[in-house]
Parts: sequence; structure tokens; C-alpha cells
Amino acid sequence: MRTPLVAANWKMNMTVEGARSLVYAMSAGLREIPVVEKVLCPPFPALLAVHALLAGSDLGLGAQNMHWEEKGAFTGEVSPPMVKELCSYVILGHSERRSLFAETDETVNRKVRAAEKFDLTPIFCVGETLQEYESGRTSEVVTRQIGRGLADVGAEFGARIVVAYEPVWAIGTGRASTVENASDVIGGVIRPALKGLFGQPASEAIRVLYGGSVTVANAAEYFTAGEIDGALVGGASLKPADFVGIARAAAPA
Repeated sequence: MRTPLVAANWKMNMTVEGARSLVYAMSAGLREIPVVEKVLCPPFPALLAVHALLAGSDLGLGAQNMHWEEKGAFTGEVSPPMVKELCSYVILGHSERRSLFAETDETVNRKVRAAEKFDLTPIFCVGETLQEYESGRTSEVVTRQIGRGLADVGAEFGARIVVAYEPVWAIGTGRASTVENASDVIGGVIRPALKGLFGQPASEAIRVLYGGSVTVANAAEYFTAGEIDGALVGGASLKPADFVGIARAAAPA
């Protein structure tokens, strides 16, 4: 049985002091839900402060991105060893990185392989745009993203990867995918693609999250669908009571 996971992607929000306040406001409630893995992903400047606050707790810490090179002349970038010093997780391939910063399946793959090298667990994001969804290309797009983005990754490490299905048309729009649609994509597209890459045992071990306008009001509906192992939460993760409520909804009955 896969352990549910709920990850908070704070995106480009929160100063260091704001991040501290947010952790204080939600940490007690999150620690009361031991059967769900919780991961906080603040912006880079707040990682050190949040790392200190989470020490000794069961709350995980993740970065929102990283470069694939270990070091070098890459002004403004953050390397895998820098992330590894503080984090266990890293979000890779988020649609905002793809659409706004020209990331491709190939560059995301280089980052995934760097995560494997430095023992970081990727939260690997896939999802189709509205145009791709309306033209019936969801399966094609998501299968391509998985095949190229996870190429040349070993099955043992592959079993550790967390996949987040985030239809781009649902991210931050208030237009969440239906549970049926999300379950169909995860069960009918993502799982078969993972099986093709890593084999049956590894593919069954991989947790697949849903992301895209997840709220405390709709979370339970997603988590009761057998294909969905948790959520990558954006806007609602900035509201302590809402994020705690989402994590509580992910707890197995």
C-alpha cells in the first residue's frame, strides 16, 4: 500500500519571515496526521529557515527546482548538492517552468538524472494544456513527457519518484479536473507509461499525485479515488487551515 503524500508548493510567495510564520501556523496540525507524508516546498531564500523549523519532525522539505550541473558558471541557478544539503525532495518539470522558462522534456530529464545521482526524490510533474486537452491529445502528451523526462533512469530509483499529474488548464484557475478524468489519466496513461519504463513492481510503488485547483472542499473526493495517492497543492498551501485539512483528507479511512 502506497503512503499518501501531500506536498505544498508555495511558488514565488513568502519572505523568510513569512515562511516561518506559515510553518508555525500549520506544523502542529500536520504533525497530528502521521499516516500521511507531508512535504513543504518554499522558495529558495526560505529553505534554510524552514529546514531549521522542521528539524526532528516528520515534515519533509523540498525545493521548487534545481539545475542539473553540480557547479559552474550558471548565474542565478542552484545545484543539486546545494539542494541536497537541506532537502529530500525537489519539484521538477512543473508546467510553469516549462511554459515560462522554456524547460523541455530533455532538460527536465537531465535534472531527474541529477536527482538520482545526488539521492534527491523528484516530484516529477506532467500535464497537458487546455488546447491539448480539448483536441484529445492528453494521452499523447503525458506519455511523451514521461518517456522522455524519465529516460535512462534506473528502476530502483524510478520506484522512488513521485509523479504529479497537473493538467495545465486546472492550475490556479479554479477549474479542477474531474475525479473521473484525473483517475482515467493516472490509471490509463501514467501507470502504463511507468510500467513500460520501470516494470510492474516499480510502477506500482510510484505514488501519483493530482495537482490543479485542489482545495479543502474537493480534496476528499480526489483521495477516495483509488488511483490518486495525494496532491501537489499550490494556492491552498498558503492557507494553514486549508493545507492541514487537505492533508487530513488524504489519511486512509
